[in-house]
Amino acid sequence: MNKTLGIYIHIPFCASKCGYCDFYSLAGCDKLMPKYHNALLQHIRESAPQLREYYTDSVYFGGGTPSYYGARRICDIFNTLKRSGLIYKSAEVTMEANPDSIRYHDLVTLRDEGVNRISIGAQCANDDLLKLIGRRHNWQQVKKAVKNARDAGFTNISIDLIYGLPSQSREDWADTLGRALELQPEHLSCYGLKLEEGTPMFFYRDSEILPDDDAQADMYLYTCETLDRYGYRQYEISNFAKPGKASRHNLKYWLLRDYMGFGPGAASSVNGIRYSYIKDLKAYISGIQTGGTVVDEYEKIGELDRAAEYLMLGMRTVHGISPTEYHNIYRSDFTPLAELLEEFKRKGWAVNENGRWHFTPSGFLLSNLLIRLMLDKQGEYKLSGNPWVDSMDMFLEQTELPAGDEVFYH
Repeated sequence: MNKTLGIYIHIPFCASKCGYCDFYSLAGCDKLMPKYHNALLQHIRESAPQLREYYTDSVYFGGGTPSYYGARRICDIFNTLKRSGLIYKSAEVTMEANPDSIRYHDLVTLRDEGVNRISIGAQCANDDLLKLIGRRHNWQQVKKAVKNARDAGFTNISIDLIYGLPSQSREDWADTLGRALELQPEHLSCYGLKLEEGTPMFFYRDSEILPDDDAQADMYLYTCETLDRYGYRQYEISNFAKPGKASRHNLKYWLLRDYMGFGPGAASSVNGIRYSYIKDLKAYISGIQTGGTVVDEYEKIGELDRAAEYLMLGMRTVHGISPTEYHNIYRSDFTPLAELLEEFKRKGWAVNENGRWHFTPSGFLLSNLLIRLMLDKQGEYKLSGNPWVDSMDMFLEQTELPAGDEVFYH
């Protein structure tokens, strides 16, 4: 047995909901934490036979706000995973944390139990903008959180940032990026603001104070250039890391590796089977306690679906795709795709390095549309339940080719 697995644990609790957040998370439900905790541990223990078919080399506690859930509970879950599965001592174990809900003693507790990577949701260095988007912390708390993590022994820290916020200028974004670099994290995730219907900030969608597409594109290219200059290698559209510090867990999604999720809304892809759990905390708890079903979607991944995923997810990364891998997955000719990629190359949107194709920063800006064109070349496809595929704005009208490049629609 040499198969490896990534495990995702969803913690759906938050102190409050941010204005832009569309993830399944709940505020004001703290009284359900004990029941959820017991149900989650039961679910993990019952899954031990499946977990022991793999060696686990990454564990990710996401949310929601895992740091708000409490370090002791996180350690309890991790220890249950250790007893139920086969977890490498060298596994990457990440916990997401908000600066307002993590303390030094929590970080010491987590580090002592084997959590070795912290992902801090900073989002912005401008305190006024943080208030505007519903964050509960200020930049001083971000700095304190990073210092505490260092003092607790963490040598792998990631910081999440958002650009394209209402009223945010390029200079504002440059200031945020510069102040984040001063903290010397090993990893940075830089996301363009995505406004989802149903979130409090959705009304900004047509507002004049929201940076337009050109302004966001300028911020993105500035990010790529600046982080490269400071030694952060871009390995995915929104992710940059020092050498050897790319997120092992997230790479499992993008490279079609096996992963298993626990918690409401968590997705899994194991042995060619894809499934996800219901996005309903109370129903998840009840289902686990009574032996009822908690599965929301379940399907066997066909060759066509897997090939579509390979294109969509592989072209999100700098690792990219190769004709050999594509043929092994899809058993089909790569030539039509190669011809299209050559056109992308002439436009400066893609490159071929050592036999692998990937987008340039300019190509990443158009990636939704360019990947759609690649899928059209491949033939019929459908979107999957992979959480990273689901997050792509594949069909939104906001992505358009530059003037003069309409030929690619044919």
